Order: sequence, then C-alpha cells, then structure tokens
Amino acid sequence: MTQLSQTVILITGASGGFGQELTKQLLAAGSRLILTDIDETVLRQRVSEIQQQVKTGEVLACFATDLSTSAGCETLYHQVKALDIPVEILINNAGIGLFGRMDEVPQDKWERLMQVNLLSPMRLSALFAADMITRRQGHIVNMSSLAGWSAINGMAHYAASKFGLRGFSEALYQELKDYNVKVTAVYPFFSRTPILESERFGTLAKQFQGFPEDLVTDPADVMRATIQGIIRNQLHVFPDKTAKTVHLLKRYFPQLLDWVNAGFGRRLKRGDSK
Repeated sequence: MTQLSQTVILITGASGGFGQELTKQLLAAGSRLILTDIDETVLRQRVSEIQQQVKTGEVLACFATDLSTSAGCETLYHQVKALDIPVEILINNAGIGLFGRMDEVPQDKWERLMQVNLLSPMRLSALFAADMITRRQGHIVNMSSLAGWSAINGMAHYAASKFGLRGFSEALYQELKDYNVKVTAVYPFFSRTPILESERFGTLAKQFQGFPEDLVTDPADVMRATIQGIIRNQLHVFPDKTAKTVHLLKRYFPQLLDWVNAGFGRRLKRGDSK
C-alpha cells in the first residue's frame, strides 16, 4: 500500500481539471505537494482557492515549467532537487489534446502534443526514477487515457501519445519492480475538464457538433478512484464505468467495440445527447 499522509508528491499539470482535483484530494489526505504548470500566476491562484477549502496538507512549492521541451523537464528536476526534499510520488498528469483528421492537423501542433503527453512523462520518469532506485522507494503515476486502449477518428495523435504512455508504463513497471518503485497508469474516459475544449482542425472540426454531455464524467469522482488505485499500487487503473467497460470490450469483444466506436463517432457529429 502506498501511503499519502506526509508523502511528498510532485504533480505536473496542476492547474488543469484533474490537476486541481488531485491537489485538493491529496491535500485532504495530508500530502506535501510540489506543483507545476506552464503559468505560475494561474497555478498560484488555483492553489489559493483550494487552500481556502482544504486546511490540511502542505504545498511546498509551485513552479512554472514548459514541459514541451527537454530543457523544461530538466529545469523542473533541478528546481525540485534544490528543495532538498526527495519526491516520493511523481504524478505525470500534464497533457494536452487536439481534434482533427491526421493530415489536416498542423505538424507543430501534434508534435507539441507528443512532447507534452508522451516525452515529458518519459523524461521526468527517467530523471526521478534514478533517485527512487537509489532510495529503493518511490511511485511513478502516468495519466494516460482510455484513448490509450481504444482510438476514435479525429484523435490519431492523441491516441498515439496515450498508447505510447501505456506501453512505457508497462515496461517501466517491469524495470523498477525489483527496486521497490511502484508504477501506476490511469485510463480515464472524457471528463469535464478543459481538454474537452481542445483545438480542432480541418474537415472533422467542421462536422463536430459538441461532446455529448451525458457521457462526460465528474473529475472529482475520477480522481477519487485514481487515488485509490495509487494507494493499492495498481499497475492499471480504470477510474470510471466507461473506462472499465471499453477496456473489457477491447480485450474480449474487439469487433463489438468497433461498432460502439462507430456509433460514438456519429454522436460527435450530431452533437446528440440522447
């Protein structure tokens, strides 16, 4: 079991929908947090709002970091090291989205997505895992997505990043288990976070009529289930009903899942919430 009380946890993407819920719930659990996001002003504002509600736990530091570059990841690592407080849990939560047919998305847009969603967790894991291996204690959490198991049209780049993160997490688990370093990968369905408002491009963007409101999940519920998965040292965490169902269909009834995904694609075009 991974303990949370008094545990030092680094959360990337802490200003986002999942990041805010992680901050709130982990402070309530008595954790000591190091938080980072690209805009320090926004990050500190979010933290201040949360701390007005939650009086337990501690925020040790807030850092503004651009994780879309190797230099940004290294800068964050050195900023954290300068605190001289070992990170016990690294939560690679930062992520961005986009929507559009593969050939109609500008190259600089999808390359940045790959940097943030896949390469930054790999870079940060490599940096912090070395310290965890030395101490023979630690936990790395990668926020993947249900899109890391099942891809739909308009999300080729996003799915590639999340499929990659799933594979990386599985291999990381095998490489670190002998050093008492735990690994958890999380696969949420679409939740009520800013990623639903990601940039859209080209033909599919013109057809897109909105995400069906009845399908989105509550980020508070999703992160509550995520934290339980972390505590239990689960490698794979499916934190909502849709994620659990789609995962099972993918494994045992892939042709049925293809039919389900086709229907979901039609709903996105209609904007139908029924």
